[in-house]
Amino acid sequence: MGAIFGTDGVRGVANRELTPELAFELGLIVGFMLTRSGEGHRPTVVIGRDTRISGHMLEAALAAGLLSAGVDAVRLGVLPTPGVAYVTRHSGMDAGVMISASHNPVEDNGIKFFGRDGFKMPDAWEAEVESSLQGDEHRNSRPTGAGVGTLRDDAQGALDYVSYVKSTATVPLTGCIIVLDCANGAASLLAPQLFAELGAETILLHHQPDGLNINQDCGSTHPEHLCKAVLEHGAHAGLSFDGDADRLIAVDERGEILDGDHILYILAAHLAKQGRLSQNTVVSTVMSNLGFHQALQTIGVNSLKSKVGDRHVMEAMQSGGYNLGGESSGHIILLDHSTTGDGLLSAVQLLQVMLQEGKPLSELVSPVVKYPQLMVNVRVIHKYKLEGNRRIDAVIRRVENEMAGRGRVLVRPSGTESLVRVMAEGPDERELSGYVEGIVEVVKEELEYSMV
Repeated sequence: MGAIFGTDGVRGVANRELTPELAFELGLIVGFMLTRSGEGHRPTVVIGRDTRISGHMLEAALAAGLLSAGVDAVRLGVLPTPGVAYVTRHSGMDAGVMISASHNPVEDNGIKFFGRDGFKMPDAWEAEVESSLQGDEHRNSRPTGAGVGTLRDDAQGALDYVSYVKSTATVPLTGCIIVLDCANGAASLLAPQLFAELGAETILLHHQPDGLNINQDCGSTHPEHLCKAVLEHGAHAGLSFDGDADRLIAVDERGEILDGDHILYILAAHLAKQGRLSQNTVVSTVMSNLGFHQALQTIGVNSLKSKVGDRHVMEAMQSGGYNLGGESSGHIILLDHSTTGDGLLSAVQLLQVMLQEGKPLSELVSPVVKYPQLMVNVRVIHKYKLEGNRRIDAVIRRVENEMAGRGRVLVRPSGTESLVRVMAEGPDERELSGYVEGIVEVVKEELEYSMV
């Protein structure tokens, strides 16, 4: 068995790659790891999930594994990923689990783990789990009788999470017209409740999940519907979430999309003005646009680049003592408030800036003038053979030499899908298209292009 943990937990096609058997084994192994370090008490683990149909199946299997190891499990039901992290941390749980494939289609699902501090489990912990999957200790030493774990449901966790996010707002949203696109995912019940309680008039899109329609032509990966609705209703803002609501893509009052870079800039500028931006620095990733960095430089704010993935952003923030970071894809980490990216929290804070500054979102974001950026996702069979491939490295070097400091190119494997992402950024869109096409052809030939 190869590595099963990617950049955001275990991910795969549900019932084919991510099977109930694997979920059970993960629950069993994690349960035994917790009991060994449980200091004499029976550990308790909370489990949340998004709305996709396979969530029930994987939740049942994972819970069975935990119980089989002598760990108690608490089902939180449908809840955003940051909600699971919040409940884990603030309810004194030993660990938390989220069953979700985030923005991926309904066929996929995933399992990610949080420690008792609400942060995602570190790489070393994941390596220990993978190593344990190779052995038999966890299969041969299960408790019996009173040693078997118990299972219960808890709806209070979701309410506590919403109350907490609401408490971070200092200005009511009375008079604000907000359009919400809930992606038919984990935000579908909680986002309307949250913004209504804050006083906003809400127009709802894609908030009726049926188990199959999560992320289907909606949410943060398809904000075009949100743009149209904002203009139709004369809204002050539009807010779109992904399947597990840990990311946010916004739309300003003109119907223009604000991605993670735009949102980070607005938050950074406001925090810096108030003297609350730790070390006057924002952590972003190598995917952030050059225009974003230039806008920060203009207002005297530093930017630090990490590898792609909110896990890497968080590591950089913790090691450097920074309190704001995120990705252009919409993961925004406000470390003063949360231990993970949080779409609902980010949305509340974005609207707080709009109201406190007394300016529309379009004006707040106007200093960010983005360079054209073109990215193509290439589905391949051997994405892990990208590193060190001489032919691909050669074509990348050629493009970089031709761009001669006028832009940049980035080629990297996806951490969650069988894709290689080819991105180029620069002032000339036509030129970018030619560069990307040339790299894509070599990637397809070298890593075996897949139609599936």
